Amino acid sequence: MNIQSSYTNVLMSQVLMHQDRVYLTGRFADTSPLGNDLSVQAGNTLAAIETLLTEAGSDKTRLLSATIYLKNLKTDLETMDRIWGQWLPEGTAPIRAILEAKQVEPNILVEIAMTAAV
Repeated sequence: MNIQSSYTNVLMSQVLMHQDRVYLTGRFADTSPLGNDLSVQAGNTLAAIETLLTEAGSDKTRLLSATIYLKNLKTDLETMDRIWGQWLPEGTAPIRAILEAKQVEPNILVEIAMTAAV
């Protein structure tokens, strides 16, 4: 079994490749320069995900699943749905779950984990 990992530290790998799949750990934006703006944080997170997918030989048209964690599901779901819909190419929507999660870092408004085909 050949498993390749990237951006690995003692706790986890940010990218793991196995056979024809790439798994991305939960990604979130560096909030220090961004402030508490969901649109900006989500945009930066999705841009970082695109970069990781490209490095792994995939792209956002090959997504299989996504789990989106929002700090406040009640107030941010509509905004996140809009951002997500604009980011995805038409006809490529993966399976998706959106959950409310109170992250350890109080300024993180969104975190996204994905699996894609290579």
